[in-house]
Amino acid sequence: MVTKPSISIDASNKNAPTRDHPTSKEVRESLPKAKATKTHPKHQNETSDKKTDSNNASLFFVGTATTILEWEGLRLMTDPNFLHAGDHVHLGPGVTGTRRTNPAVDLHDLPPIDLVLLSHYHADHFDEEVEAALRRDLPIITTPHAHACLTTQKSDEERFTNVHALDKWDNMFVDMQSAPPKQRKDQSRPRPQPRLRVEGMPGKHVGDGLLSRANDILGAVPPTNGWMLELGYDTPSSTESSTTATTPTSASPADASASSPAFQSSYRIYISGDTLNVDELSQIPEHYTHAGKPIDLMLIHLGGTTIPGPSMPLLMVTMDAKQGVALVKLVQPDVVVPIHYDDYDVFLSPLADFQTEMTNAGLDHKAVYLDRGDEFRFEVQRPAG
Repeated sequence: MVTKPSISIDASNKNAPTRDHPTSKEVRESLPKAKATKTHPKHQNETSDKKTDSNNASLFFVGTATTILEWEGLRLMTDPNFLHAGDHVHLGPGVTGTRRTNPAVDLHDLPPIDLVLLSHYHADHFDEEVEAALRRDLPIITTPHAHACLTTQKSDEERFTNVHALDKWDNMFVDMQSAPPKQRKDQSRPRPQPRLRVEGMPGKHVGDGLLSRANDILGAVPPTNGWMLELGYDTPSSTESSTTATTPTSASPADASASSPAFQSSYRIYISGDTLNVDELSQIPEHYTHAGKPIDLMLIHLGGTTIPGPSMPLLMVTMDAKQGVALVKLVQPDVVVPIHYDDYDVFLSPLADFQTEMTNAGLDHKAVYLDRGDEFRFEVQRPAG
C-alpha cells in the first residue's frame, strides 16, 4: 500500500481531449442533455424538482464501461471506448468481439476531459481509435501494466506523457485548480477545497488457481484494477503543501508526503472493473464497509464476458448476474449502477438477468439502471461552514 505523489488538475482547461480534433469544429462546453435523469431510488416517488435540488454531481453513461463523472468542475472519464455497432476489437490471442451498440456521444463530440481512469489495457476499454486520438498530455490513472503499454512501449512521438500507475491498494490524490473562488464573508474560516482520492482495488479477469497462474505466464488477458474514488474536501492549509502550479493542459507531480489529515471524504464510489468475484474482493468491505467507511455508489462491470466467443463459451472473465449480486451483498453499497452488460457479443449475461437476481435477493431498493445517454445525479455533501 503506497501513497503516490498527488497530481493537480486545471479544471478550467477548455482543450479538446483529442489531438486530432477538427480545427473547424468548436469544442463543446458540456455533455449532451441526458435522455433521462435518475436519482437515488429513495427519491423515485418525488417530483423532479425535489429530486435534484441538492444534487451537485452526476454520472453520465456513454456505454460499455465508459462513464463521465462531473463534480466541482472536474470531468473524469472511465475506460474510454467509442467504437460503433459492427466494429471489432481484439481481446486476446484468437479472441475478437463485435460491438452491438453505439456510444451515447462520439469521441470527437466530447467536451474537455480533465482525467481518464483506465481499469486495464484492453480494447473494449481503450480501443485503437481512442488510443490514436487522445492528447498525449491528457492525465491518465491506470494499472502498472497499462502504464508501460502507454509509455515505455511506445515511440517517442506516440508516448503518453502524463500517465500515473496505481497497483491494488496504492492511492493518490487529485487536486483541482480552477478560477479563484469568491471571497467568503467570514475570512476566519478556511474555505473547503474539493479533492479526489483514488485507490486501486483488487480485480482479476481470470479466477484463482491454475488458470490464473497460466494467464500470468501467457499474458492472454491483461491485469486489471477496480477503483475506489473518494470525493471530498480539504481546507486550504492542508492542500497548500501538496499542490503545485499547473498549465491548462497537464497535471503535475506534487509533494508525495501529503497524507492530507484534513481530507474529509464525502462520497465514495467503488468501481469494480472487469473482475470475477474472487476471494481478494472480500478485503474491500474489510477496508471500507466494516471499517466505518460506507460505500455510497457502486459501478459494477457485468456481462458475463465469455471467451473465445459466443459460439465457443469456454472461459468467463467478467461477472455474470449471480456473481454480481453476490458482490453487491459483500460490499453493501447504498446504490448500485450496472454497466458493461450488453455492448459486445461476448457479453453473455444480459442486464435482465441481473435485474431478476436483484429482485430475488430483495435488493431492488439499491438499484439504478441507466441506458446509454442517461445520467445519475447525486449529492456530495460539502463540509459545514
